[in-house]
Amino acid sequence: MTNWKENKKWSDKFLTHIKQILGLYLIGEPNKEEDQERNTDLIVLKMEAVRIACRVRRNSYLLKYGDEITIRCSLPSENKTELTKIVEGWGDYIFYGFSNEEENDLSAWILGDLKVFRLWFNRQIVKNKGLLPGKQKHNIDNSSNFLVFNINKFPENFTIAREYDKSKVS
Repeated sequence: MTNWKENKKWSDKFLTHIKQILGLYLIGEPNKEEDQERNTDLIVLKMEAVRIACRVRRNSYLLKYGDEITIRCSLPSENKTELTKIVEGWGDYIFYGFSNEEENDLSAWILGDLKVFRLWFNRQIVKNKGLLPGKQKHNIDNSSNFLVFNINKFPENFTIAREYDKSKVS
């Protein structure tokens, strides 16, 4: 079975780079009035907690699965999954990336809006008479199940930013 602590430790090494990327898209420059009258040179786009789900996959998956994201939908323990938490309204954004071959940096990533995902997800369930969208996939070690989603099937406004140059993938 996959060890959560080991996987967490592996993916946490990318947090510094992820925070740098998120800063580019979630911190902005204020308007002239904010700057001149309120001592504001940078502004966070929300003043409340902003929750960001982060997932990094190994580089070996990039070529085959670079246009997909997976979201855990069931666990043998029956604990809440990523999908359950998202559907319940938790999370504002999702950062989904792939490591480089050396596993010390990111080679591709997407920043998506989970509000857009939730609306799309629920509409798909209604449209498909209760069937969940995406394709269900089982982990090889039976530690969990995922729903696989093709990013290109999401509404355009899901993608806030994305870096993925297929010509640079080995």
